[in-house]
Formats: sequence, structure tokens, C-alpha cells
Amino acid sequence: MPKKLFRKTPLALLQLMKEKIRLSVAIAGIAFADILMFFQLGMLDALFDGVAKPHQLLQADLVLVNSQFQTLYLVKEFPRERLQQTLAYEGVKSVTPLYIGFAQWRNPQTQINRSILVWGIDPINPPFPLPALKSNQSQLKLLNRVLFDQGSRPEYGTIPQLLNQSKNLEIQLNDKNVEVIGLFDIGASFVTDGNVITGDSTFLNLFPEHKNNNITMGLIKLKSGADLQQIQAQIAANLPKDVKVVTPAQLAQTEIEYSSDQGIGFVFGLGVMVGFIVGIVIVYQILYADVSDHLPEYATMKAMGYSDGYLLGVLIQASLLLAILGYIPGFFFSIGLYRLGYSATQLPIMMKVSRAVMVLILTITMCAVSGVIAMNKLRSADPADIF
Repeated sequence: MPKKLFRKTPLALLQLMKEKIRLSVAIAGIAFADILMFFQLGMLDALFDGVAKPHQLLQADLVLVNSQFQTLYLVKEFPRERLQQTLAYEGVKSVTPLYIGFAQWRNPQTQINRSILVWGIDPINPPFPLPALKSNQSQLKLLNRVLFDQGSRPEYGTIPQLLNQSKNLEIQLNDKNVEVIGLFDIGASFVTDGNVITGDSTFLNLFPEHKNNNITMGLIKLKSGADLQQIQAQIAANLPKDVKVVTPAQLAQTEIEYSSDQGIGFVFGLGVMVGFIVGIVIVYQILYADVSDHLPEYATMKAMGYSDGYLLGVLIQASLLLAILGYIPGFFFSIGLYRLGYSATQLPIMMKVSRAVMVLILTITMCAVSGVIAMNKLRSADPADIF
């Protein structure tokens, strides 16, 4: 048979197409491995995106926090005067204090308490670019008025629906009656299942043990054209060491690093590795079985002068075909899985282009590795055994 025919129709590719059941099993196995990798990477990104989002939303050039700050889950206070001292630096335009604490939210339907993150803000200078803060500015100045995060987990109750049914929705927060006046959207994360925003006066009323002269964060806005790095260095050098000054991006990175240090990142990374190895084993078994069933044909090709390198190319082509055919259903199934995960957890799980490309590269790599390993069986194809 002429070599050109083999080049146009690789033997391993033809045999895989003829073996419908074997091909279906291979595609299903690769799709499963891809789904496993997509899920683990999706959860890992949801972890990092969720914990970083509040910091990334902060309307500030610099943020003053306790020097021991690691995560919102373990917030530490510092004296308010540290924030006021930054106004002495040229280039600083304004400062805004921010209070953060965890309170007990009572589900109005089940009467079960659940911990929720409370942000105490200055209504006149809101820290987040949320439309609800602007439209409810005057209301937040009043005592015991709160905004509820509609991206919170459902265990807090169906607050958006209840708010639509009643204009005056009262719930208990830290055993005190407060009125929900509106909704905003930040979303749940691995740090907290939900968020509430209040005015600073309401926050201090909810947390009577909190000292008025202590704050959790200080937001610093700079004048137009000010050198951010220079001012940051000046503040860091001159203020007492009980505080540190960072950018919102650095604050978000600190939160991500804390989450990674808890071993969560390692667990999800291990899951990706397991999916990768599972894919290699599945594809190798399929290619090995196919080569074994058609060993005489490969031996004939070697007798006709085809090199091991050419036969390896045949297997790699078949591997790449399997990679693409398995990736497509795995990709679309993972999108559905992400939507299901978001509905169940309210975590920001969504498909990203970068993740889709990463998993595609991993899929092609694992299939190519399987083809190289299966080549060992082809090398044993001796034409003398056939003839």
C-alpha cells in the first residue's frame, strides 16, 4: 500500500473511528477528567475571587489597616487617630473610617441565627461604588437602617422577596430590631456567607462593645496627580508600627494568600492533578488496546519501511482527536455544573476564557503523553513475527 494513503488516513485514527464503543468510552473518560479539572479550578478561582472582591471594590487609593491584618474573618482594630494623622501628608485629599464586624442575623422565616459580615460606613462617603448606597444615603444616616446583600446564601431567608412584599421589613441583628431598606450585590465568599451594610451610627449601636475611637479600616483618597508610591512609603515610614498602609490590590492579595495558606489551594490543586492523571490513564488504556488489536497492521507498516517516528505521529494524531472530542462535552457540562454550583452556594463560580484555554492545553498534553507511552507497545511490533 502506498505511503501517501497512510499519510492521508492515519491507521490509528481510522481504527478509533470504526470502534464506536471504544471511541465513546474514550470521549466520556476524557470529558470526565476535564470536568474534574474544570470543577477544581472553578472552585479555586471562586475562592480567590470571592475573598478579593470587597477589597477590589473599595473606593480608595490607599487603605490603612492593623499591622496584623490577614483576613476579614479575623479583623483587628486600630486607633482612629492613625487615620487622621495621614491628612498631614501632602497629596492626601480625604480619609474615611470603615467599621467591620460579624453579627448574628436572625432568619425572619426560620428564626435561626447565622453569622453575617457587617460593614459600618459613612453614608456621605460610601466605600463601595454601589447604586444602592447612593439611592439610600439619607436612609442610612438614620439609626437601625441596613442594606442586605442579595448575593448572600439562602440560609438568611428570602429577603429580596420579603422586601418586595413589604416596604417595612424588620429583622433582628445581634438581637436588635433593624429595618432592611434596600439591596446590594457583593456576594458570598469563603470568608462570609453574606453581607450587610449600615451607617456608622447603626454599627456602633449593634456593637456596643466596639470603641468609637477604634476603626477597622481607613480609606485614603489622594489628590489628582499625587505620587501614590511616594505617599505610601512616607506614611509607612512615619506612622507607628501598629498600622500598615496598602493599596486595595495589595489588601486583596493578602486575603488571597491567607486563604491559600489554609491549605485550600493545595487541595484544589491536588484535584486538578488527579484529573490530569486520570485522563492520561484513560487515554493510554484506549490507545494501548487499539494498538494491541491491530498490531499486525502496524508490523506490516514497519515492514514497508515506516519508522517508529512516523508511527508515533499516527498515535499523536489519534490522541489529539480524542482530546478535542472529549474536551467539547466536558466544557459544556462544566458550564452547567458552574451554574448549579452558583445556585447552591452563591459563590462566584463562572467559566473564564483563561481557564478554558488552560484546561484545553492540559487535555492536549495528557492525551499526547498517553500517545507517547502507548508507543512502547508499537516498538514491539516485529514484522518477523507476522511473516
